[in-house]
Amino acid sequence: MLFDGMPNLVVAATGARLLVNPGLDRNRPYGEAERAILSLEGARLAHSTISAWPGYAATPVLSLDALAAASGLAAIAYKHEGRRFALKSFKALGGAYAVERLVVQRGSAEGLTVTCATDGNHGRAVAWGASRLGVKAVIYVHETVSEGRATAIAAFGAEVRRVPGNYDDAVRASAEAAAANDWTIVSDTSWPGYDLIPRDVMQGYAVLAMEAEEQGAAPTHVFVQGGVGGLAAGVLSWYWELQGAGRPRVIVVEPETADCLYRSALAGRWTAVGGDLDTIMAGLACGEPSQLAWALLAPGADAFVTIPDARAADAMRDLADLGIAAGESGVAGLAGLRAIAGDAACRAALGLDGASRVFCIGTEGATDPVIYREIVGRDPEDVERMSA
Repeated sequence: MLFDGMPNLVVAATGARLLVNPGLDRNRPYGEAERAILSLEGARLAHSTISAWPGYAATPVLSLDALAAASGLAAIAYKHEGRRFALKSFKALGGAYAVERLVVQRGSAEGLTVTCATDGNHGRAVAWGASRLGVKAVIYVHETVSEGRATAIAAFGAEVRRVPGNYDDAVRASAEAAAANDWTIVSDTSWPGYDLIPRDVMQGYAVLAMEAEEQGAAPTHVFVQGGVGGLAAGVLSWYWELQGAGRPRVIVVEPETADCLYRSALAGRWTAVGGDLDTIMAGLACGEPSQLAWALLAPGADAFVTIPDARAADAMRDLADLGIAAGESGVAGLAGLRAIAGDAACRAALGLDGASRVFCIGTEGATDPVIYREIVGRDPEDVERMSA
């Protein structure tokens, strides 16, 4: 139903909220200001660097024909990042790439210590990248990060420090420690005075769209995870600079309890949200948008969707039935699509119809097998064995 006084806002029967971006300008060219943040040239450099790493392979783009038919769409393409290196997450393209760029720019790894805050996957990628290059890493996690995810970070030799509060509290703790110890922050979140390294992180994320294009994906719509906005901005930047006003519609999906991008769009300005940000989509439990990411999303993203946790759990089980083990945050884009695809007003607002080809990024596999088993009722190895 449409909300009175807010014609851009639609709420579906599934509990999802859709906000067509009031600040959208699809005819705005991708100019010098945008290229100073992210560019095709930067994405190609990231791709050439990452593709030279041992074990690199473009992650598969899977056709979800049954879900597309059930949703009244021509196609749903799902990029399965659960097969990205040993990390089972797209974050290898960002955090690990930024660590390598840092070492290259310094000319040496000697004496370098990197730090960051994480909900799990980013810290794991930074720790992995640091381990590859002989760099010390100190990773901050907040109180609700699962022990399984903290252990996975420590397995790469990083020191893991747990702090009270939420993700944004961990960001502050990491920044304070970096200032006190002369460490280097490798964050996917930017703030005033800190924006160079987050550009490298986000630039690595654009490789996802570049790979997908090489694999034949030609979407009319892209549903992509929110969080601080780095992934969404990276993907948007590729399509926007390459295709201009003819690019696919980009829809950003967030948990309803951690909806800083949705609220920023609603307010027409960068906006932080407070509270415990509690959601099963742990990788998206962020209260403050990246300012760099928001500079691209504010004029360039087509819409913002928020979903309740139940929709993510449903999507995990739907994918398990297809032999795909996907984590809670990894399914958010697909869950957002599924949550609104049955609502006539949402479909009309986004131009979704029987000819639409939708691209979703499955940003993580079952990065915490214990949590995955609790939600899906099966072990991820058994699920993936179905499609082997």
